[in-house]
Amino acid sequence: MKLLLTSAGLTNRSIADALLDLAKKPFAELNLAIIPTAANMEKGDKGWMIDDYFNCKKQGFKLIDIVDISALPQNIWRPRLEAADVLLFEGGNSFYLNHWIEKSGLKEILPQMLETRVYVGISAGSMVVCKNLDLSTSEKLYYDAPSEFDKNEGLGYIDILIRPHLNSPDFPNVNMGKLTELAQEYPEEFYAIDDNSAIKINGDEIAVVSEGIWKKFN
Repeated sequence: MKLLLTSAGLTNRSIADALLDLAKKPFAELNLAIIPTAANMEKGDKGWMIDDYFNCKKQGFKLIDIVDISALPQNIWRPRLEAADVLLFEGGNSFYLNHWIEKSGLKEILPQMLETRVYVGISAGSMVVCKNLDLSTSEKLYYDAPSEFDKNEGLGYIDILIRPHLNSPDFPNVNMGKLTELAQEYPEEFYAIDDNSAIKINGDEIAVVSEGIWKKFN
């Protein structure tokens, strides 16, 4: 399985090159499908989402499709995802995304799809592939899960946990001090990555790609 788990998408050349290395094709030959579902729960300004899309457009993908699995039946979204080389899961609410990956039926077929495709996560899209969503629920870091989407079990594709947006002004509690405190209380291994960093996973190989700041805890 090939995964590129980011905090804010294709924000720099190093992260974009990591995607090329996983995909084994130039951008001009790659079809991208963006799954925006996690953002449906986020109110207010969506400038950050537009930035994510623009960063994708700048790479020169052959095709960019936007496929909301919560808004379309499987007979519509499935062939569009199958036509893509790269599946990018947008940021937003990780619990809502996790809920719809299961409810839509994507959870059952995604592992098979990823045998021949690259998974790219942005924030929530990165966190849902972990074994649980504990780093989303921590009051020290971000928000509490809405009660109707409170399933904490992730997809379980990787054993590590990821906390995006390190040192971001939009997430003032996600800083080295708070994370160090959390690591003393929470024994799980996790990576904190800023918006210029990513975790690149190719089978059993895990590497950090960064032009910013990151830290591995525990």
